[in-house]
Amino acid sequence: MTAAVDAVASVLRHAADPRPVSVVARELAAAGVPVFPCLPGGKRPLTTHGFHDANTDLEQITAWWHKHPEANLAVPTGAASGVVVVDVDVHGPVDGYRAFERAHRTGLVSGWQLLVATPSAGMHAYYPATPDREQRSWQAARAGIDFRGDGGYIVVPPSTVSTAGTSAGYRVRRINSGATSVLDADRLREFLDRRPTSSGRSGREVERSADVSRLAAWVAGRGEGERNRGLFWAACRLAENNMPAPEALEVLAAAATEAGLGEREITATVRSAYCTVQPRPQTSSQVQGGLSPATDSWFSREATVRPSPPVRGLS
Repeated sequence: MTAAVDAVASVLRHAADPRPVSVVARELAAAGVPVFPCLPGGKRPLTTHGFHDANTDLEQITAWWHKHPEANLAVPTGAASGVVVVDVDVHGPVDGYRAFERAHRTGLVSGWQLLVATPSAGMHAYYPATPDREQRSWQAARAGIDFRGDGGYIVVPPSTVSTAGTSAGYRVRRINSGATSVLDADRLREFLDRRPTSSGRSGREVERSADVSRLAAWVAGRGEGERNRGLFWAACRLAENNMPAPEALEVLAAAATEAGLGEREITATVRSAYCTVQPRPQTSSQVQGGLSPATDSWFSREATVRPSPPVRGLS
């Protein structure tokens, strides 16, 4: 069975109703969307091969949630589910809402299906996957934006995440009742994270680039029990060489993910390394969590789509 292009949006638009995660998992699977369980209160897959084990077999899904009734729910992004996601993140001085707003003004992120509030005060914007072209996942750490496409996955409503003793959920906040469109992820990445095209680098720059690549490859090869410590050590080395923290996060994130670390764990470890090597007083915005006034604006504003009809259970 193949997921229809709007299958995920059609199911999740009702995810604010008081239904168990396991029920939403079965509804997605029945619509042809493969799903898999993640740790209760977390985002790490419970399955042996992660999102590669995503399934539409209802017996398998029932067995997963019978064994782990509190498990969170995730779907692979890209062609497998028919949906890709722009992940807007807020951490420290990095505010992805500002970058998303800039991209919106240029027309690069219009046509979304759903806007979902995430537990970390960020946002997931859902788009139809391109049916004829693979779009790989990427991260633009300096902009606070990740793209979840082929080779990635997302945790979906009504899952919840627990941090420091508190629990918060993924909530559908806006539904686009107008026209949706596919996203050009390559153009968005170029807009958010323009890279120099000149190859005329000095010998020292080439040497530094090679050193960073070797460091990232070393992190990717760390096994369980040494992944976090290895990432912390590598981030400290980059901090000692005065690489800006957002660039270090971007360099190390893919490698640490390959080693098996989760997104928030990676961000926290790199930040901790930089605080250790380059301690500095917190600004008032960092003390308050660095939240942007735009945090709620995307969930309340009138965008370029028609207003959504009321949906029971949504606020």
